[in-house]
Amino acid sequence: MEALEKNSQAWYKDWFNSPYYHQLYFQRDEQEAADFIDALLMRLNPPADAQMLDVACGRGRHSIHLASKGFSVTGIDISEDSIEEAKEHENNQLEFFVHDMRLPFRMNYYQYAFNFFTSFGFFRTRREHDNAIRTIAQSLKQEGVFVIDYLNAHYVENHLLYKSELRKGDVSFYITRWLNETHFYKKIVVEDEANLEEPLEFTEKVAKFSLGDFNDMLAFHGLQIQEVYGSYQFEPYHVNNSPRLIIIAKKIN
Repeated sequence: MEALEKNSQAWYKDWFNSPYYHQLYFQRDEQEAADFIDALLMRLNPPADAQMLDVACGRGRHSIHLASKGFSVTGIDISEDSIEEAKEHENNQLEFFVHDMRLPFRMNYYQYAFNFFTSFGFFRTRREHDNAIRTIAQSLKQEGVFVIDYLNAHYVENHLLYKSELRKGDVSFYITRWLNETHFYKKIVVEDEANLEEPLEFTEKVAKFSLGDFNDMLAFHGLQIQEVYGSYQFEPYHVNNSPRLIIIAKKIN
């Protein structure tokens, strides 16, 4: 799961800007991300000059890999710190902007839009999530393709690890997870004796959106689901057994 809350409306802003967020989630095998992108591109077969939008791009690891393939890529993210770091990689094929996905961005401009690594489901209301889908749909040209990589809520419900501890370098993360009818929660306590006088605490909140929920949100904005996968290896989606919910949709009107 991916994010946090010092207040109920914008928990993700503080968490996404925290260096501990990136240390917890993104100090992982970059090859895994590259392999997923390469396999996705084989399925999409985009033209060499394709314009692509990476929504909630973080520090840009997916955007950077896409641009390395020769595509023109724009990354947007609400985190100023993440975009500042991502901008160090900008070139003629790659650009980054601080932007809230709930607000319009470049209408009818892109052939492909991506939202990776459960970078959705963080907002307080369904309308805000709907606004984000509207932004993505409006950014696409006719017949444009949107790919969203989300957690599979049914799988997470059945495999929730309620408590865990993780140590990365000198930093310890103590994690507590729980759920209710509509959301998954994750409280993260960070202990860093070298840099923190007291532990930091963050609480992630991610909506339990199902395939049906996404179908409704996408269809309302003229996006029609074409394919659904259940893992980063593009295995068939199974409602109970698939760890991921990866949706490929097309803008039809």
